[in-house]
Amino acid sequence: MVGKNEQQLSSEEIFALEDKYGCRNYAPVPVALSRGEGVFVWDVEGKKYYDFLSAYSAVNQGHCHPRIIAALKAQADKLTLVSRAFYSDQLGNYEKFMTDLLGFDRLLPMNTGVEGGESACKIARRWAYDVKKVPDGQAKIIFAEGNFWGRTLSAVSASSDPSCYQGFGPYMPGFELIPYNDIDALEKALQDPNVAAFMVEPIQGEAGTIIPDDGYLRKVRQLCTQHNVLWIADEVQTGLGRTGKLLAVDHEGVKPDILILGKALSGGVLPVSAVLASNSVMDVIKPGTHGSTYGGNPLACAVAMEAVKVLLEEKLCENAERLGKVLVEELNKIPKNKITTVRGRGLMCAIVVHDSIPAYNVCLRLRDAGLLTKTTHGQTIRLAPPLVITEQQIREGANIIRQVLDSYDK
Repeated sequence: MVGKNEQQLSSEEIFALEDKYGCRNYAPVPVALSRGEGVFVWDVEGKKYYDFLSAYSAVNQGHCHPRIIAALKAQADKLTLVSRAFYSDQLGNYEKFMTDLLGFDRLLPMNTGVEGGESACKIARRWAYDVKKVPDGQAKIIFAEGNFWGRTLSAVSASSDPSCYQGFGPYMPGFELIPYNDIDALEKALQDPNVAAFMVEPIQGEAGTIIPDDGYLRKVRQLCTQHNVLWIADEVQTGLGRTGKLLAVDHEGVKPDILILGKALSGGVLPVSAVLASNSVMDVIKPGTHGSTYGGNPLACAVAMEAVKVLLEEKLCENAERLGKVLVEELNKIPKNKITTVRGRGLMCAIVVHDSIPAYNVCLRLRDAGLLTKTTHGQTIRLAPPLVITEQQIREGANIIRQVLDSYDK
């Protein structure tokens, strides 16, 4: 709420303020948001919008979920941070809750998704030297082209997108790329005895909801086991209900050696990420070899546990699976001269707009019609509403998209 002596800035004033004083590392859709609840957000002028981006799946439970906010407030009143120099009464409970739920032995708590990826790579390298006996300094990690796991120097070193990595070299050594969804390429890469790990998104998010062939993940699991290579599943975006299962790997009934979670683990409240693995993998990390001042802080632990409980108890995975089919069905009714491709699993969806229609302009018209989303990689528009959305709201959102695309006939 704006105080009595404070005047709410207009959207245009907020745009100008960021443009003048902020680093211009983003090009946001021009809308200035000030409030959120469930699947909706409101701008500073009071206009209401459907959120069909969900902060890239960080807001799976919806904006300001009352249970998650209550957990945040209750813990904030007691203890927020002690660093890992001491124990807290929250971390062990959180670690047990998550490892029991997901079937792993140990959890490494971190803050952001990219820290989860960095940590997984460090663990894999250390495992390669200590366990696999790869010669010192020779460990390799294989990544899939089209991957996206953040903006650190390591993450951009693993990227095949020039806009991510150009101008930031020299790059991290020991990283190699192969085509996504290409088992033959993976099998060839794994012939190298120095390969420590293969890190891959079960569905590529930033690339535009790219879904691999059925059976791809099962073959990844088989090959990594055969060649004594760790399979790292980057489930920062796909994990915790987004695809209609708790984990995207669950669609094929397989388990990675290392699992990375983030985004929805936070309940959309504060940064929380986690790396999970077995004892034989995680135990290569000893005191002093890795850490984070905020990783595993009591506030984050309390929020993360409640965020996951909300997902489970409100059956948001099941909701995503059911309503994702409704959304894809509705989107497929839009003529192919407007949308050339519809992709989706659960409520992780994307449309490819016909080349004759500028995709970014579509997002601006969607904004004007009361629905917020954003393009990725040219003509692709991602559609990922909070998992608390109802069938009526899904149909209303799909109708807004259809009406906006129909407007290009006029």
